[in-house]
Amino acid sequence: MLEIKDLHASINGKEILKGINLTIKDGEVHALMGQNGAGKSTLSNILVGHPAYEVTQGSITFNGKDLLALKPEERAHEGIFLSFQTPVEIPGVSMVNFMRAAVNAKRKYQNLEPLSAGEFLKLMREKRKIVELDNKLANRSVNEGFSGGEKKRNEIFQMAMLEPTFAILDETDSGLDVDALRIVAEGFNKLRTPQTSAMVITHYQRLLDYLKPDIVHVLLNGKIVKTGGPELALDIENKGFDWIKAEIGK
Repeated sequence: MLEIKDLHASINGKEILKGINLTIKDGEVHALMGQNGAGKSTLSNILVGHPAYEVTQGSITFNGKDLLALKPEERAHEGIFLSFQTPVEIPGVSMVNFMRAAVNAKRKYQNLEPLSAGEFLKLMREKRKIVELDNKLANRSVNEGFSGGEKKRNEIFQMAMLEPTFAILDETDSGLDVDALRIVAEGFNKLRTPQTSAMVITHYQRLLDYLKPDIVHVLLNGKIVKTGGPELALDIENKGFDWIKAEIGK
């Protein structure tokens, strides 16, 4: 599904990514862990086409297409979704209108007819149940007045509505209490299929206890320095990153 080769990238002239190589197959969930400033969020921003970041070397292929040649909206329509670390509020724009515009824009890209108002509201009710999103929240402006947990739940609701094939969760667990974390994680798990994949960026094992990633990567100083199974995340939880630094320094 996703293949990244020798990716180098910078922002404001400062190199952040220094040769990322990563392959994610259909149905796989990969966890990306690392200290602050290692380049985790930079990688997610590059995948969705954030204009502030410059790719200076390397390639990214998504389902056989050159991802770097696609505009941000085209990447979204092709099936890439980013759940933001800090979702923004959009006052004056209702969730209903926001999501209907997004869903129908994707359908237009796929040469499908737009959903009618009735069809859309039926879909919205079905997807809302997945993440236990209150109807009152769904009828308000996007994220306006939402708690941190409600914003993150709303992100997974948007993911359910758009049905991406590749989802990026960028520290979706930050600021969540135990109950909100469970609801968000269970909502994500309900959306998993053998054809969908994900990259989960996190500092903590608690989210991975729910999501159960297939592969865990450690990103340090702009490079993936270690890859393993779920047990690698447990080692990091117990010992931090210093042992990995010592290992790669040998």
